[in-house]
Amino acid sequence: MRKIAFYGKGGIGKSTLTSAIAAAMATRGYRVMQIGCDPKADSTINLTGGKASVPIVNYLLKKGSCDDIDDLATIGYKGVVCFEAGGPSPGTGCAGRGIVTAFELLDELEAFETFAPDFVLYDVLGDVVCGGFAMPIRNGYAEEVIIVTSGEKMALFAAGNIKMAVDHYQDRNYARLKGVILNKRNIENEEVIVADFVERADTRLIGTVERDRHIQIYEDQNKTVIEGDLSLPVSQTILAIADNIIAGYPGTAALSPETGKMPAVGKDDTAGHAGKATDENSIVERQAETQVCAGSCKGGECA
Repeated sequence: MRKIAFYGKGGIGKSTLTSAIAAAMATRGYRVMQIGCDPKADSTINLTGGKASVPIVNYLLKKGSCDDIDDLATIGYKGVVCFEAGGPSPGTGCAGRGIVTAFELLDELEAFETFAPDFVLYDVLGDVVCGGFAMPIRNGYAEEVIIVTSGEKMALFAAGNIKMAVDHYQDRNYARLKGVILNKRNIENEEVIVADFVERADTRLIGTVERDRHIQIYEDQNKTVIEGDLSLPVSQTILAIADNIIAGYPGTAALSPETGKMPAVGKDDTAGHAGKATDENSIVERQAETQVCAGSCKGGECA
């Protein structure tokens, strides 16, 4: 079982891509579980045909406890097991703490043992990386981190914060950054901008998703583009990204910052840009501002 956390700025298309990748993995015959880590509890809706999954925190607030994992799980496209952490109403509590509570309950009810997934995908809000939102990369929940970004300034700012959070836990043998997925917004020089970020972050590009109207068309039908039409070029791109992840990221490397294009990758180049120096003025290291959650955080934990 591999556990992968997808992080990215809110609105960057992270949930859409995570769900599409989950659908692609399921299409390949793998058992997949997706866990939405956002108070909006809308991460998995494109996998369930529009059926809302039961938000774990909201269930606990209403019922007080849960004894049956089936009360919280929703089975989606091709058997993808869907969970939503949920959270408090806006302005009433700490969303990060909600994630902690949800994860603890999934452990208690032995969700992973019950469903035995090959892949667990965590869809995590990346604007705020407090103790709660960092939970997937700590305590063995996720082993791998993938950042979804565009070339826009604030998306890369959030990506830099996520990179720093991963680095903070690096010496504790927690999750490692495996690479970046570029979800294009078609801004000027976008591939070059993201290539620069990828190089300075000392990581790799896993894949690039072009803007495509079919993603929205099928999202309006509560479907991923994989379910909607697997033959579309964008579906084939996402399927290739899923295959890349499944295979352990072979044949991926940082884009060339000069051209924004991916260089030819040989057999011995699959480790990406290991050993490259990171410029002290890079986006990754410019994050002087500290973002905190709305709750009471002490010592990196959400109280």
